[in-house]
Amino acid sequence: MNPFKFGTIVENEFFTDRKEESEILKQKLDSENHVILISPRRLGKSSLVQKVVSELNQPYIKIDLQYVMNVSDFAAQLLKSIFKLYPYEKIKYTMGHFRVVPTISTNAVTGAMDVSFQSGNNSAIMLEDAMEMLEKVATSKSRLIVILDEFQEVTKIQEGFDRQLRSIMQQQKGINYIMLGSQESLMEDIFEKKKSPFYHFGQMMRLSRIPRTDFSEYIMTRLPKIADNKAVSITNNILDFTKCHPYYTQQLAAHVWELVNYQEVTDNVVSLAIEQLIKMHDLDFERLWISMNRTDREILLQIATGENPLQNRQKPTSTSFSAIKRLMRDGYIINIDKYEIEDPFFMQWIINKNL
Repeated sequence: MNPFKFGTIVENEFFTDRKEESEILKQKLDSENHVILISPRRLGKSSLVQKVVSELNQPYIKIDLQYVMNVSDFAAQLLKSIFKLYPYEKIKYTMGHFRVVPTISTNAVTGAMDVSFQSGNNSAIMLEDAMEMLEKVATSKSRLIVILDEFQEVTKIQEGFDRQLRSIMQQQKGINYIMLGSQESLMEDIFEKKKSPFYHFGQMMRLSRIPRTDFSEYIMTRLPKIADNKAVSITNNILDFTKCHPYYTQQLAAHVWELVNYQEVTDNVVSLAIEQLIKMHDLDFERLWISMNRTDREILLQIATGENPLQNRQKPTSTSFSAIKRLMRDGYIINIDKYEIEDPFFMQWIINKNL
């Protein structure tokens, strides 16, 4: 079985290190404080939170705000998540206070509960009723953890939603909120600007790449035995390419493992894996490239070849900065120590096509 995993929540033996971050998060949740966790996409926020809440053995629910259409949809998703956590027959009496009664149905095959509200009703009342339900199922001995992923979307769901949500959350007891965000500038606007309803609402954490020494040990101990004499060089080649980005390191290591395990080990096995993965995604990368304007392409090419676009005199700095900000918002660029293309395979594809 391939010992490397990517693309989904990474748990158990697939989880890499994050011991320090895990302990810090546990300490923060050992109180009634809330946590704000920020990092670029695919650096492992969700996997870290999943690991910690599982170890704490506390009840939790999770909602991804990217998939919330409006306030009533958020209220419905809250209730649906609660019904997954607690048997409906045991908690239905807590819905006696609801001013707008939702429609609840059960899938005859899976037994899953579905929840919806009739359109046209007061969405503010729906939200208040659903949020009150959280407090009713939480206890002081077993605090409920509510994970709100991609929290920067809170300002886009519906006008005034962020203010109403904050006004309810700040009065609740027995609940820990964990708010995850992948767009640093937007999250900072939400939690650091005084005019924002969520100004200083929780304790902020930032997640970075996994240290190289920890990732090296993780990879080398999982490579097939046939690669023992080349394990160090293979591991270094993987991490040189991915720069210790958790998602892409697991992806490349998984493909290298398959090549090593089922084919003859060669000195260029990592290069071969990179080449094959780029070829697999060639059409996707081409579609992305075609969809971008010329300025965005120039910025990406400059970053891919090691240039700083803000020091390039061929374009006004304001134009380059606007493009960088747009590309960061869309997840193509990250800025940890410097501006980088988030996907190293896309970066190599750009270099291959343009040089």
